[in-house]
Amino acid sequence: MTTITLDNYRHKGLRIQLVELLRSKDISDEAVLSAINEVPRHVFLDSSFVELAYQDMAFPIGSGQTISQPSTVAFQTQLLSLTKGMKVLEIGTGSGYQACVLAAMGAKVFSIERQRNLYFKTKEILEQLPFRVKTFLGDGFEGLPTYAPFDRVIITAGAPKIPEVLVEQMKTGGIMVIPMDNAVGEGQTMLKITKMDDGSLKKEEFGDFKFVPMLKELGND
Repeated sequence: MTTITLDNYRHKGLRIQLVELLRSKDISDEAVLSAINEVPRHVFLDSSFVELAYQDMAFPIGSGQTISQPSTVAFQTQLLSLTKGMKVLEIGTGSGYQACVLAAMGAKVFSIERQRNLYFKTKEILEQLPFRVKTFLGDGFEGLPTYAPFDRVIITAGAPKIPEVLVEQMKTGGIMVIPMDNAVGEGQTMLKITKMDDGSLKKEEFGDFKFVPMLKELGND
């Protein structure tokens, strides 16, 4: 069983510093900052990275995946414009950190992971934390039709296109935040997509990022 490193005063102090760093990077949603301050990021990292957990850096978590840097997590979360009680579909559970930030904001989180080993590792960690996240092993491109519709959809991997199935599982007025592969094939452009009353999609761009690719096949690594 994966045992987490307990939270201590030093970790809490480092999170306060991290929040101030995020403020300087234009993260202004107080609910997002409060959630970042609440969620112990170090428990999602391998022991060799624990001392660096509260720096604004990404780290490998196995299965070819990474835990995004806190500023990216905060930025994507801020774009969601979350309010308490919203249903959020997350594509790419990864370490579980992003899901816990959403849950700390009062969202009802449904998260899909495609990598089998990573799914079970993260599930063990989440079960030791106070944040309620429903996790599923499966293909993120298919979403979770049984639990739809969702108020928000967040995709935490580089996507080649907007998944139509996930759009169908969004409520009218819902928002999807997705890193879309850019035309030059290097990195992604962060998109905020709003589903309008007539079913059309309003697309807004928010700069360039670098994510691992969103893959369809289930993996065991």
